[in-house]
Amino acid sequence: MKFFSFFLSSFTFITVTAQPGNMLNTDTTGNTLLWEITGNGLTAPSYLFGTFHLLCKEDIRFGNTLKQAITKSHEVYLELDLDDPATVFGALMLMNMKDGKKLKDLYTEEEYKRITAFFKDSLKTPIGMFQRMKPEFLMALIYPKLMPCSSAGSIEESIMQLAKDVNKDIKGLETMAFQASVFDSIPYEKQAAELLNTIDSLERLRAQFNLMLNAYKEQRLREIEKIMNDPEFGTVENQDILLDNRNKNWVLQLKNIMKKNPVFIAVGAGHLGGKNGLIALLRAEGYKVRGLENK
Repeated sequence: MKFFSFFLSSFTFITVTAQPGNMLNTDTTGNTLLWEITGNGLTAPSYLFGTFHLLCKEDIRFGNTLKQAITKSHEVYLELDLDDPATVFGALMLMNMKDGKKLKDLYTEEEYKRITAFFKDSLKTPIGMFQRMKPEFLMALIYPKLMPCSSAGSIEESIMQLAKDVNKDIKGLETMAFQASVFDSIPYEKQAAELLNTIDSLERLRAQFNLMLNAYKEQRLREIEKIMNDPEFGTVENQDILLDNRNKNWVLQLKNIMKKNPVFIAVGAGHLGGKNGLIALLRAEGYKVRGLENK
């Protein structure tokens, strides 16, 4: 799995002429992360939004269209129900590798010294604290080092606050146990190799990350797609595990969920596009999915 796996996506879009009535404005440029889902028997629109799990706090801003979409919805669905304390506690219990594996078992002596030095010098944290943790979870500790600010915030947390402000329930499409199992399906040795490669390539990754970050903030979908398809930074490897299979499972859930009530769905932007992305899969099920202005 590549370092940017949960933050990149290829996107598809169509232009739909808005019909008279209480409808939000259509985006005609393809540069949007907010989508309206209608048709196929739905009595009211649902909404799909692509997130970027951490941004500089000053960059987290939501326009009126997105706020209206949340207000119009009955519930807000995230990848996980982050409003449930059990999710957080479950994460702490499921981050460790199985079968007694330890981080130092996955590296040569020289490689482990490099890992240890990086955690000590750059993260100011002893690696011994994380001996049992799955290497991919350790990526989360490195991620803030790439950001062009010292104060990062969560888009999901901000969406949760918007939902609470208008008394909307928050739910999750997956459990923490399932997400942990996704990482267990990728060999720990492969995860360890990618963690080391990330540490060794940090400066190059920072430059690529800034390109991707700017593309996301400006909602330039074609550029996001280009980064997504870069073999070095994208999700080609393990894409079926990380994106495709999960997307298909979510659509099966959403077919029943949206039939009952309109919902606002906020998931990593990497899940939206491509032939197995949520937009294409929903359209294949007979829904109309149109981009909305998201200024």
